[in-house]
Amino acid sequence: MSRKTFDSPVFIKNGNRLIQEIACLEDALEFLYDWPQGRRGPIHATALRACQKAFETDYPLSAARSAFVGFAKSCRILEDVGAAMPWAQTPTASSGGMRA
Repeated sequence: MSRKTFDSPVFIKNGNRLIQEIACLEDALEFLYDWPQGRRGPIHATALRACQKAFETDYPLSAARSAFVGFAKSCRILEDVGAAMPWAQTPTASSGGMRA
């Protein structure tokens, strides 16, 4: 498989309340394939189709990522990584932090 990497990763909460990074198209497809059958719906189907199309053709990777983000938002599993990991943010002068 060729890795089609997203411009920026998508962070989601998995069932264990851990944060999972979806960095590429293959990660998104695997997540969508593993999503429980009983919780699938039209938004899942749209995201899956977009990701499959991007994998098989020259369909824009950004469109597939957007579809996956829409799915994650609809399921309330999209995670704001800045809020989840504040130590990973670059400090600013106004925050009193020092740059390394």
